[in-house]
Amino acid sequence: MSLACEDIHIRLGGRPILEGVTLSAAAGEILGVVGPNGAGKTTLFEVLSGRLAPDRGRILLNGRDVTSLKLHARARQGLARTYQSPVVPDALTVGEVFRSARQAYPPYLTRFHAEWAAEAVGLDVLPSAMAGSLEALNRRKLLLACLLMRRPRVMLLDEPAAGLINAEIDELDAIIRRLAREMDMAVLLVEHRLELLSATADRVVVLDLGRLIAEGPPEATFDDPRVRAAYFETASP
Repeated sequence: MSLACEDIHIRLGGRPILEGVTLSAAAGEILGVVGPNGAGKTTLFEVLSGRLAPDRGRILLNGRDVTSLKLHARARQGLARTYQSPVVPDALTVGEVFRSARQAYPPYLTRFHAEWAAEAVGLDVLPSAMAGSLEALNRRKLLLACLLMRRPRVMLLDEPAAGLINAEIDELDAIIRRLAREMDMAVLLVEHRLELLSATADRVVVLDLGRLIAEGPPEATFDDPRVRAAYFETASP
């Protein structure tokens, strides 16, 4: 399944946030999305996932126009999303979090779906462990596993490496690449860790002030003078 958006425009508070953004990610492809702070990356994910409606343009899921569908309807069509902060229910155990995810909406899933998803992301913690006690990487694995149980065909990952050390980033890189390949899943990845994108993404697109200014293979795109001027030379040290 593929995800695409065409000529996306949106204004928030009277200010243009995205202007004419067009991009696509095919099944099995990992598309990196980069740009300086304020470029519109998170707003793009809000539009793609259905939390925000664009003022103009459309979103296509496997060729079907889903622009009018709300977030929950797109989720049932196979679109999943993670957020920058790996927030989990502190008062629940890992097993209870999985049970809540299994019973979120029909068809209800079994514990075997949860066991498969935990194994798929390498989550090796006891079901009795408190979710709030997990370290950052295992929190991200838990949230990712809860989404995987529904076998999504498109995944939006918003800065999944935030708060992780280098060894954990390497592990996350391997997980993302394996899932995209084995599940034939389109992955859109917003990330500031350029080393993760260089190792993981098949292509990258670069946003600046709400406009798409470059796209292509990671290394070539990062060397683009427009990208260096907009991103690297203005990035915080």
